Amino acid sequence: MATIKDVARLAGVGLGTASRVVSGRGSVAPSTLVKVRKAIEQLDFRPSHAARSLLSGSSQMIGVYIPVLSGTFYTPILQMIDNELRAAGLHMVVTFGVGLGDDRRQSIEGIEFLIARGCDGLIAMTSALQDEDIAALGPLQHKLVILNQDYASIPEQCFTVDHVLGGRMAARTLLEHKHRKIAVIAGPARLVDNVARVGGFMAELEERGIDTSTLWVAESDFSPAGGRATARELMESGYPCTALFCANDEMAVGALSYFQEAGIRVPHDLSVISYDDTPSAEFSAPSLTSVHMPWREMTLNGLNFLLNRVYGLRRTVERQFPVSVTRRVSVDKPARARKKS
Repeated sequence: MATIKDVARLAGVGLGTASRVVSGRGSVAPSTLVKVRKAIEQLDFRPSHAARSLLSGSSQMIGVYIPVLSGTFYTPILQMIDNELRAAGLHMVVTFGVGLGDDRRQSIEGIEFLIARGCDGLIAMTSALQDEDIAALGPLQHKLVILNQDYASIPEQCFTVDHVLGGRMAARTLLEHKHRKIAVIAGPARLVDNVARVGGFMAELEERGIDTSTLWVAESDFSPAGGRATARELMESGYPCTALFCANDEMAVGALSYFQEAGIRVPHDLSVISYDDTPSAEFSAPSLTSVHMPWREMTLNGLNFLLNRVYGLRRTVERQFPVSVTRRVSVDKPARARKKS
């Protein structure tokens, strides 16, 4: 396999000149440029990733940290990032929360792993970091983008959506369909975005005259298994609800599977609304009405900002990502309200 030294030798130029042609950095006389490119073509020279890194002073890699490598929420985000990076001639390195220690320690160790691999920039989806952890990154903190969270120390580098409004929209949808006996399966209380969406949901109900202290509320883990188990708890409790709000799609899918086996018809016997609007919501049975979190737009603009900062690109960056509700068949009026209408 040909090396950069072979290219320089065949073209009759110095190694530094050949390197400038390959990296595209620095001035080279037009006649010399022709000779080097001819040598590259003749030798079928293809610089390795390591060689390109040495020539450009950049790894051409973006590191991505996510809390868990599972489910239908993070996978499309990773696919989108990878597609965008490959189209730009760049690569992605991914790490996720594993090992001993709490969420904060796992986030720190994951980011340290990416830094040790020489990543030029970092994308993280975590609410577990503290501002002091970000400051500890030193100069690299300016090459960090946070998705789906806000940090006061780096507001320009955070790309997220209004989860409080998303929760309110879920509540409004159920109220529009005449539901007032409502149950809630929340996600983990330690997650900031979960607290925001459930808080928004409860605030909207309170403002519409519903005493939320009387609602059946349980915390689960954002997984289908957790949603299924909690749905069973709801039915066994005997709470007379006509609608259920699940704080993400995956728990809602798990709940639907239990309801189907238990002979509970959705939405005839019980309406279900969820959150995120991932592909699982569209293809569940029945399909889920879900709060649409514009994760595609959020991710793309966060990535564009990072590529502009790290590589000097000029990609468009937007910061407003409107939340909406995707209406499908899992929500209808309660049976009594349907009879009256």
